[in-house]
Amino acid sequence: MKLYAPKYYKDFECIASRCKHSCCVGWEIDVDEKTLEKYSGLECAYAREIKESIAKRGTPHFKLKKGDRCPHLDKDGLCKIIINLGEEYLCEICKEHPRFYNQTPKGTEVGLGLSCEEACRIILSADCYDEIVEIGEEEGCFADFDTGFQREKIFRKLKDGNRNLSDKLFEISREYGLDNAFENGQKQLRIISSLEYLDIADKSRFLAFSSDAQIPLEFEKQTERFFAYLIYRHLPQALDERGVKEAVGFSLFLVKLFVSILQNEQVKKTEEAFEIARIISEEIEYSQDNTDLIKASIK
Repeated sequence: MKLYAPKYYKDFECIASRCKHSCCVGWEIDVDEKTLEKYSGLECAYAREIKESIAKRGTPHFKLKKGDRCPHLDKDGLCKIIINLGEEYLCEICKEHPRFYNQTPKGTEVGLGLSCEEACRIILSADCYDEIVEIGEEEGCFADFDTGFQREKIFRKLKDGNRNLSDKLFEISREYGLDNAFENGQKQLRIISSLEYLDIADKSRFLAFSSDAQIPLEFEKQTERFFAYLIYRHLPQALDERGVKEAVGFSLFLVKLFVSILQNEQVKKTEEAFEIARIISEEIEYSQDNTDLIKASIK
């Protein structure tokens, strides 16, 4: 089937050792069955180091070292598997990160996850988020429920240059029955308090959530692109109209959180805004429990 992606997708390339938030630190890295079999047959000089680095109890995974570093991450932040064997020997999760895939009635869509700092920079700098282009072929199955027209309608509203973003987001929230969803600030704060956190310091930042937070004029474009990214990623996962409402509500929730932190911390630098968006994605989008909790709260 056809594979599609946002136009900016082709601009992504891992920045490896220049990355301040390496995906090779702080995450358990599972080794898929196909790659495990490939590693088992290795007889090269680096084979023993790879085989001894894998814990096979439960789901096979690399045994992290001090500081939760991947055992194959060298002192310069480079992958020793790539250096010694090439990218074709990476396990599936390393090969694919930060990509995500969604099945749609017309084919498969791929995108870049915002928790990656380079992907975040590209996504929040690109104004072509509404341009979804064919990039190749991909195995998979077609989805039955079509959300494409919903996304196109939302993107058209976002691209309307005659109104400010706050008005456009309010209209979108009203259209999906979400105009009262964020009036009860205490409810949202209770949800934020109950989330699981990779870094407990982020909890304090997230508790800056305010239903009255205003989008800073200098970050209106970044906020628009953040919302568009969330719609692209989460709307195709909806299986029915209820799922559509949850996806839009979830996206609005994260945007309101983003704006609240920008306002509370009086952010002035674009790079700081990028980092806030990245942290929100890492703490919420990359936790299925946190994502489910917020979506379930959407009434």
